[in-house]
Amino acid sequence: MFNHENLKGKVAVVTGGGGVLCAAFAKTLAAQGCKVAVLDLNEGAAQKCADEINANGGEAIAVGCNVLELESMENARKTVNEKLGTCDILLNGAGGNNPKGTTTKDTLEKIDLVQKDENVKTFFDLDPNGISFVFNLNFLGTLIPTQVFAKDMAEKEKGTIIMVTSMNAFRPLTRIPAYSAAKAAVKNFTEWMAVHFAPLGIRVNAIAPGFFSTKQNAALLWNEDGTPTERTGKILAATPMDRFGEPEELAGTLLFLCDDLPLEHLRRLGMLVQVIVEVLAQEIDDEIAHRHARLDLLRSELDLGLRFEDRVGDLDRNGGDDRRADVRRGVGLV
Repeated sequence: MFNHENLKGKVAVVTGGGGVLCAAFAKTLAAQGCKVAVLDLNEGAAQKCADEINANGGEAIAVGCNVLELESMENARKTVNEKLGTCDILLNGAGGNNPKGTTTKDTLEKIDLVQKDENVKTFFDLDPNGISFVFNLNFLGTLIPTQVFAKDMAEKEKGTIIMVTSMNAFRPLTRIPAYSAAKAAVKNFTEWMAVHFAPLGIRVNAIAPGFFSTKQNAALLWNEDGTPTERTGKILAATPMDRFGEPEELAGTLLFLCDDLPLEHLRRLGMLVQVIVEVLAQEIDDEIAHRHARLDLLRSELDLGLRFEDRVGDLDRNGGDDRRADVRRGVGLV
C-alpha cells in the first residue's frame, strides 16, 4: 500500500462519495490519515462509506447534500468545518448520466426516420431537459462545490482540487452524447481553474477514468440476467487486458495528485534535468568550438604544405639546392 505521511490530518471532502469510484477514493484518502467528509445526495450511501472508514480505524463523517443547490452546499461546508476543520482536498466526484440524454443505437440509419419504434431512441429523440440535467449534474455539480469549499483554500493560500472527468472527454463514446460533452466541459473547466487558482497556491487537476462497471452504467453493460451486453463485448474487445478497471487501481494517481511532496520532488527533478541539459549543451558547444579550431589548424597546415610544394616544384624545374633551403625557411618549414 502507498504511504503518504504528508496527507495525515488533512481534511478531504469527497462529493458523490456514495458511489463506487468515489467511495473508493474516500477510503483511499482515509487510509492515508485524512479526515474525510463523504458527501452524497443519498445520505444513506454516504453513511455506509463513512461507517466502513470508521470501522477500519479512519475518521469520516457522512453529509447528505445536493451539489446543484448552493444553500445545500453551504450547509455541508458548515458541518464539515465544525466537525473536521476547513477543507484541504476537494474531490469533485458527483456526476453521472441520464437515459433521456442517450440514444439506443450507435449510429443513425435512414429507416429510423420513417419507422417509429418505441424501443429505438435516435439523436432526434433526445430530450433537451435530459441533456440539461446531465450538463448541470456534471458541470454545475463541480462548479458549485468548488465555489463553496475553495473559499477556505483561498484564505489559507493552499489546497488541492481533484476533478473527475472521463476518457469520453478525449474520445466520445457512441450513445451517450450528453455525458461525453459534459465531461469534456469538466476537463476544460479543470484547465481554466488550474490557471485561475494558481497564484493562491491551489492546485487543480483531474482524473479521467476509463471503463469501470458502476451502478450508473450497469444497464448499458449488463443484461438483467447478469450476462454482458453487446456493448460490453465491444468495449472489452478493444481492451488489452479484457476486463473493466477496478476502483483501487486509481489510488496511486489520486494520492500523487493530492500530496504536495511528490510534486515538489518532481519540480526539483525538473530543475535538475534543466541543469544537466545546460551542462551538456555547454560541453557540446565547447567540443564544437574545439573541432572548429582543429579544422582551422588543419586547413592552415594544408595551405602551408601546398605553398611549399608549389615553390619546390618551381625550383625542380629551375634547379638549385641552396634555393630549396631558402624556400623552406621562407615558408616556415625550417
